[in-house]
Amino acid sequence: MTTLDLKYDAATTGIANVEMVDGNAIPILGFGTYKLDDEQARKSVRYALELGYRHIDTASLYGNERGVGQGIADAVAANVVKREDIFVTTKVWNDAQETAATRESMQASLERLGLDYVDLMLVHWPVAKQGTFGQCFDTLLELKREGLIRSVGVANFYPEVLDQLSEVPVVNQIELHPQFPQDEQIADDRRRGIVTQAWSPLGRAKYFEGSPIAEIADRLGKTPAQVAIRWHLQRGIVAIPKSGTPSRIKENFQVSDFELTDEDMETIASMARADGRLSGDPRVFGNE
Repeated sequence: MTTLDLKYDAATTGIANVEMVDGNAIPILGFGTYKLDDEQARKSVRYALELGYRHIDTASLYGNERGVGQGIADAVAANVVKREDIFVTTKVWNDAQETAATRESMQASLERLGLDYVDLMLVHWPVAKQGTFGQCFDTLLELKREGLIRSVGVANFYPEVLDQLSEVPVVNQIELHPQFPQDEQIADDRRRGIVTQAWSPLGRAKYFEGSPIAEIADRLGKTPAQVAIRWHLQRGIVAIPKSGTPSRIKENFQVSDFELTDEDMETIASMARADGRLSGDPRVFGNE
């Protein structure tokens, strides 16, 4: 891996915040850490914060909360940023949805992160067959009242399970990218007042070569990844692209100095595919 030891001053970013239903705000662009190990996460998070990212996403499943927390601690110690200016998200995995297990998961996440609280805690998947996602969500609301969580949301939820929650989650983090634009779920989230957040917002870049996105990027003097991220932001979707490569971490953040036209947005929307989903269907995942 390319070294991450270079230092950069945090730029004026122009990255907007999105207000959530509980009155808290989430930066519309964040840094994802899926599949980064602890050391990669430490270096990448520190570098991302130096560049100006203020939104960091992890999960207990990722096995890198300790590294993420060390990256945050390094940046705070170096006066790159204050803790209160960073928005940190983590998640409860499927095997910890019952009340006691959720509390244990929360405490373990805080210990690994080295933090007193997280800004957003998500129920990672509904796993409807277990019948415990509502219990997990309600426990997170209790932990919010205790000051360990600022906001409570969900990931990979769909209308039927959202209907069963005791109150509206602030965020629904779902697989979302140009080949899988999730128009119906976005509309349902908005009807409820939920902010939609995209994981895998680049679709793992499998479709870039020779695509309309590549053509738009060439015209604008941008990269396909920058165009794809900009498409999310102009839809009002919170995006959390992930990379462990410094040049790409930087590239993914440089999306505030251009705009896509309505025609560009429509062209990218036309890339939707019926088989565009890359990961598990939440109506099935964990319920097999």
